[in-house]
Amino acid sequence: MSLIDKIPQLDDAQLKNLLENAKRLGTSGSVKQQADAAELLPALEAAVAARKAVKLEAAAEKRSASKKPAAPRAPRATKAKAAAAVEA
Repeated sequence: MSLIDKIPQLDDAQLKNLLENAKRLGTSGSVKQQADAAELLPALEAAVAARKAVKLEAAAEKRSASKKPAAPRAPRATKAKAAAAVEA
């Protein structure tokens, strides 16, 4: 099983660590490490982005579910109506 196949099984901390290591090796590793990192980086970045999107969507749903509906507001009285009510 290749490392790319294991990505869905990694938890968020492991995925972040692997992404950071791949980025580091992509710039400062040996030729083989750089090639391996270049192959792995797109899959890792896609997995991180997908997980982030899922978390953002869940947070938005949670916020909208916990929001109380706004209380209906009484219509605003115009100054003319307010003056007429005071005079009456």
